[in-house]
Amino acid sequence: MELFELAWPAVKALNRDTPVVIPIAALEQHGHHLPVFTDSLLLGEVLRRAKPEVADRVLFAPLYWLGNSEHHLDFPGTMTASPRVYLDSLRDMAENFLHHGFRRIVFVNGHGGNIVPAQQALFELRQKYRAKSDLLLLSATYWTLGAEPLKDVAGLKQDRMGHACEWETSMIMRLAPHLVVGDVTKVPDVQFGRAFEPAHRAWVMQDRSTPGHIGFSRHATPEKGEGLFNCFAKAVATMLNRVVAWDGREWDV
Repeated sequence: MELFELAWPAVKALNRDTPVVIPIAALEQHGHHLPVFTDSLLLGEVLRRAKPEVADRVLFAPLYWLGNSEHHLDFPGTMTASPRVYLDSLRDMAENFLHHGFRRIVFVNGHGGNIVPAQQALFELRQKYRAKSDLLLLSATYWTLGAEPLKDVAGLKQDRMGHACEWETSMIMRLAPHLVVGDVTKVPDVQFGRAFEPAHRAWVMQDRSTPGHIGFSRHATPEKGEGLFNCFAKAVATMLNRVVAWDGREWDV
């Protein structure tokens, strides 16, 4: 079900155990060769492919395209909210639905910079509503939900998601090839690097990449993009089916 298609009485009539999905993405630079709306375009397509698997059992809010993208602000075209403002906006959006009695809220995320704010927003809400034992507040990033691209997609060079990388470039080539700028086979590789792992280093994009991408974009193909979309959509649908099936009590699901 699409929230934007419903009148409020139809929303009021829904079972309050209906999962509510709030898609969150970004509008930010994606190197010299991909559009600034890449994250939002890709998440939208992943969800479009996942939705038939959950049919009328899940309520989808419109995609929230503004992200936590301050680390990309050195590149023109990036739009962002400051980190605390962004976190608060996520918390408020989820609380809108809690206010009306919905008990299962899921952020489905398509931008790496949103991971920590989304988790923190839901953590804060859980503390506020700590007396309610039937809440399910989830944050999920589509490429970390158990998909196995290296098994399912032939020829991948990367073993993880980057930025305007082989994976994202392949998916844009499949979804909107007219938005790809230039010959991607000439895009130079930018290594992921170790960056003091296993510690986490705070960074801005220019710490890691002058052109604004990270990964091996030159290996992208539309065929890889199709495979990536399919495996990510399957993983999202599987997770949402778990949310639908939750019994309202169990922790170890």
